[in-house]
Amino acid sequence: MGLKDNKVDTERKRRYFVSRRVDRIFLELYKVYAFHVRFFKEVFVPPYELKEVVRQCYEVGVRSLPLISLTGFIIGIVFTNQSRPSLSEFGATSWLPSLVSIAIVRALAPLVTAIIAAGRVGSAIGAELGSMRVTEQIDAMEVSATNPFNFLVVTRVLATTLMVPALMIYTVFVSLMGAYLNVNQNELTSFTTYMTQVFEAITFLDIFSSIIKTFIFGFTIGMVGCYKGYYSSKGTEGVGKAANSSVVTAMFLVFIEELLSLQIINLFRAM
Repeated sequence: MGLKDNKVDTERKRRYFVSRRVDRIFLELYKVYAFHVRFFKEVFVPPYELKEVVRQCYEVGVRSLPLISLTGFIIGIVFTNQSRPSLSEFGATSWLPSLVSIAIVRALAPLVTAIIAAGRVGSAIGAELGSMRVTEQIDAMEVSATNPFNFLVVTRVLATTLMVPALMIYTVFVSLMGAYLNVNQNELTSFTTYMTQVFEAITFLDIFSSIIKTFIFGFTIGMVGCYKGYYSSKGTEGVGKAANSSVVTAMFLVFIEELLSLQIINLFRAM
């Protein structure tokens, strides 16, 4: 009987922990839903923190330019070098500009820009808001009749949503310039010929879909960073977890969104 009772108790504990975990998952999903609903309510309600939005755009966009410039330039050179041997086997190295432009505009530039933004901007937002939460600065703003959600969350999400597409366009330009230097050095292609082949290979759908994707990526990165930081807890340990989980979650969602958007864009291309 004692052994049987122990098995029953173990089974009850297991079911209890499973039910607690399921409850925690649904509670987290509700918090995420409420966070998004609150954002869409607050974004249209005055006061509008335009100065803070501009400051956050500077933090997200201008301060990311050095890293974006270096990464984009290297991507253009590396992708061109990696593609040349395969094309040279068929005597089709003249297709390099077209291949590079399609790859960069359709996939590489949006995805690389989003990953860099998730790593640099997402972690910074999560750590900043997390430190404000654990030091009770957000609570102090609420007591002083200031809307911390509007000032801290809405401004940062708007900044990431607006600046990630701009950074993506800049990444395309820098990557194409890096690819041009490589093509010019090896195939002696002129700049006019190179740019003509680049723009002949891409369509309006390629440009439009990449811009729309990066708007979604920017919104996701901002929302994840703000959510993780806004609900941070457990002191300095919570700040570190907020920064880390902001990066991991944002990158995971960006890859999922890239996969889904690719399926939708391919449907439009097939029409």
